[in-house]
Amino acid sequence: MRGKSATLNCTALGMHDHFALEWFLADRSGARHRLASAELQGSELQVRMHDSRGRSPPYQLDSQGRLVLADAQVGDERDYVCVVQAGAADTAEATTQLRVFAKPEATEVSPNKGILSVMDDSAQEIATCNSPNGNPAPQITWYRNGQLLEVPLEVNSEGYMTTRTVREASGLLSLTSTLYLRLRKADRDASFHCSVSHRLPAGRQGRLDSPVFRLTLHYPTEHVQFWVGSPATTEGWVREGDSVQLFCRGDGSPSPEYTFFRLQAEQEDVLKTDLQGNLTLEGVQRAQSGTYGCRVEDYDAAEDAELSQTLELRVAYLDPLELSTGEELLVFLNSSAAVNCSVQGLPTPALRWTKDSIPLGDGPTLSLSKITFDSAGTYLCEASMPRVPLLSRTRSFKLLVQGRPEVRPEETQPQGEGSWREGDEVRLICFARGYPEPKLSWSQLGGSPAEPAPGGQGWVSSSLTLKVTSALSRDGVSCEASNAHGNARHVFHFGAVAPQTAQAGVAVMAVAVSVGLLLLVVAAFYCMRRKGRSGCCQRGEKGAP
Repeated sequence: MRGKSATLNCTALGMHDHFALEWFLADRSGARHRLASAELQGSELQVRMHDSRGRSPPYQLDSQGRLVLADAQVGDERDYVCVVQAGAADTAEATTQLRVFAKPEATEVSPNKGILSVMDDSAQEIATCNSPNGNPAPQITWYRNGQLLEVPLEVNSEGYMTTRTVREASGLLSLTSTLYLRLRKADRDASFHCSVSHRLPAGRQGRLDSPVFRLTLHYPTEHVQFWVGSPATTEGWVREGDSVQLFCRGDGSPSPEYTFFRLQAEQEDVLKTDLQGNLTLEGVQRAQSGTYGCRVEDYDAAEDAELSQTLELRVAYLDPLELSTGEELLVFLNSSAAVNCSVQGLPTPALRWTKDSIPLGDGPTLSLSKITFDSAGTYLCEASMPRVPLLSRTRSFKLLVQGRPEVRPEETQPQGEGSWREGDEVRLICFARGYPEPKLSWSQLGGSPAEPAPGGQGWVSSSLTLKVTSALSRDGVSCEASNAHGNARHVFHFGAVAPQTAQAGVAVMAVAVSVGLLLLVVAAFYCMRRKGRSGCCQRGEKGAP
């Protein structure tokens, strides 16, 4: 390789007590120039340099008679002759051919930056590939989409390449190749590159690839596509109020001019002309439904090319719902009612009735019969379009059922006969519902004000806490709900109430025994304190106090 040292060996075959050898450089004319000589004297080889022919660094001869070329260059590619003389007439010679290999520098490619027309019926210059400073001269090949291009060196209309080799001042070789091709429309997406193959010592091969490049082509429009960007449905419906984009694309290059229009009464109403092929309809309305068109203005196109396309823009809309009743509907208990829900929309919307998210039926009419207090609540009419997602509306009304109140007590615990005892504390809860909202009252004092009960459905509740007595067992405790339509009542009964006398007697006896024991202790303590005094606890005895 260039820059490495080359050692040329010269060995005299056989056994010789005395011999001399000489190294010569043979030039291209065949003349020889002596470079060095050596003579075997005893066991040592005496060497002598004669002429380096201006080489830098100069030739050298080592102790074994080998010619050494340090830092080999391309100019060293010559024939070197070694002449050996053993005795007076025994002379022989051999020739070594030195080859110096140099790896080329990075491969350079210069593509054509202009706009190349596919309408040209002759080969056009595609790119030039350069492989500088190599030795021996490399080979350049061209590739399209990774496939080898088989192009000749002779000029023809379909494609060819030219090559030129230049020897630099350094002695290295630079190779240039230019590719010519007749282009087709399919080449608009093609990638090209060139590859340099160069030889190395020992029969090896090296390869250097250039960067990939593409061409800018001019070709006429053959087909036009026209579509709605991001429609609300796969069927092409768009929602009223959305921003809608219309896209038009011709397959010509450079990008042609696009004209958007709307067909009305067989007349073209031009909307926009641009080079991008985009038309945006902001906040589209139902009146904008209709036929839209796009036309490509390409004067290089063939006469039979279809340069215009149309499409139907369908705007889906849904008007607010209307109910046959107001926000509230007041009906009587056990009566019937019917409510209509109407809507205008396109495509035809579907109607569904629900109450508390529970489906009641489909269609515009809601029929209610044998209305109860459970029927009260909020009813929802929902209009939707299965073919147009996210386009829906709702409208609701509140059903109020008026009538005589309904009372529901909460059972008291314990419930068994004779389970209550005199003085037990109990909490009574009474529920009621109706419209107007009923008022709750108790036959005993202490009831809490009525308030909405958990769970809704129009129930209100009131509670009363008291102690159970024999009188309550006999008469019970009543809860009454009343409104403008009447009243309802519930009586809480406790059954037989067991007296607490046995327990009271035991308590009184325990208290009496405790008091008696306390009195005895106090009396004994008093006597002991007075024992030492005259006349205290000892009658007829006197003594000093």
